[in-house]
Amino acid sequence: MILKILLVLALLVAAVLLFAATRPATFRVERSIAIAAPAGALFPRLNDLHQVHEWSPWKEKDPNATYTFEGPAAGVGASQSWSGNSAVGAGKQTIVESRQNELVRLKLEFLKPMEGVCDATFTLRPEGGATRVTWTMAGENNFLGKVFCLFVNQDKMIGGEFEKGLATLKRTSESALAKTN
Repeated sequence: MILKILLVLALLVAAVLLFAATRPATFRVERSIAIAAPAGALFPRLNDLHQVHEWSPWKEKDPNATYTFEGPAAGVGASQSWSGNSAVGAGKQTIVESRQNELVRLKLEFLKPMEGVCDATFTLRPEGGATRVTWTMAGENNFLGKVFCLFVNQDKMIGGEFEKGLATLKRTSESALAKTN
């Protein structure tokens, strides 16, 4: 009887692993929001990692996380390393491309809880009297990542955090703009 149970368990594990192997090798998560502010007011909040830190959805997940900044204050070469609890993990982000009032591209290097590298991009597009800010993250899913995604919806998990961060960016940016007018 135990041999049958072990055989069934082995077959189930094999089926899960085989199914995981068929999953996509890449992922992409994207969210956007229209903010009633000009791109010129929003761009510095994306291009300066000190300012990104202020509206980041991960900041509240671990108020005791540590952050270090290297390189220039903003733009290409600016980087931020972090280390925190299991909710934020550890890693580094570096700005690798910056186009004034249009785009900021980052290289994300995750160290904990799982190692990985991916790209994140903020794009700004005029939309009527507002600016549409789009936050995208894309990368490769290794085999462990494919198995993980069988049990966790990556789009909802990361996308939900993007939505929180963009909502905070919108609220704080529109509030700051209203105070100056």
